Amino acid sequence: MGNQTSQSELILLGLSDFTDSQILVFLLILLIYVATLFGNLLIIFLVVLYYHLHTPMYYFLGNLSALDIFDSTISTSHLSFDIVTGNREISYPTCITQVFFFTWFVGTESFILVMMSYDHYVAICHPLHYTTMISNHLCFQGAFIFWVFRFACSLLHTLCAVRLDIPYPTIIPGLFCELYQLIQLSSSDTSLNYVILYFDSVSFGITGFFITFLSYIYIFKTILRIKVKEGRQKAYSTCSSHLTVVFIFYGSALLNYVLPKTKDFLASRLLSVFYTVLTPLLNPIIYSLRNSELKGAVKKMLSRMDYIS
Repeated sequence: MGNQTSQSELILLGLSDFTDSQILVFLLILLIYVATLFGNLLIIFLVVLYYHLHTPMYYFLGNLSALDIFDSTISTSHLSFDIVTGNREISYPTCITQVFFFTWFVGTESFILVMMSYDHYVAICHPLHYTTMISNHLCFQGAFIFWVFRFACSLLHTLCAVRLDIPYPTIIPGLFCELYQLIQLSSSDTSLNYVILYFDSVSFGITGFFITFLSYIYIFKTILRIKVKEGRQKAYSTCSSHLTVVFIFYGSALLNYVLPKTKDFLASRLLSVFYTVLTPLLNPIIYSLRNSELKGAVKKMLSRMDYIS
């Protein structure tokens, strides 16, 4: 990487279009972040507190909530600072740090969603063998391996990004620094970066989506064979929340990264707001509204608080 980049500031475009309503935008983002933090921390707290939630599905849900907190913090922290101060400059080390953590957490989240789909597959298609095919210990090991593996992948992406020469001055048309933006803005050879990025996306991103899609084909085939109406409804209820989250995650990622970019930078940034700011808020809402065990745990916690008070 050239010295010019390391000594200069990059400029994040952020939500600079809303200059006349900066206070309103800041309060809205702050409200969304606080709600995201509260909702996901509540899920983590409930999973840790109540023994009947100490199951593989809720263990993965706790991981997903932690990742949503991290993703939301990365995407909103510098954006909120920009709105308050009006300073849209970001140092190159801060930019690279954002790239590393966001790449790490998003990659890990895709793995967690795959494991949750496999958990639903075993629970519905092979219920008698569930305890032998999935255990808390196996889930803990799998999640730990995924976190470490995606850490290594993110580190590789980041090290390859550091070698890029970013011309100055450079305006980044986003809410925060992302890997593909730095690659596109680089004036140096990016062939290695694209090879690693495409290999990672195809090998793990598309493969993860395919495994999830295949799991639900078998799940729905099994559900259709259930003759008891209550049994079918319970099976649908078991996987509907996760399936909704999967559609939001992969759908917004597809619009944000895969489809051709629109020339309307504002539309692209608003789409990025949905992907990085609103999605972490929607996940706990979806699981809370459509999960009877979580709602029961919340009622139990509230009744205990009333008893103590």
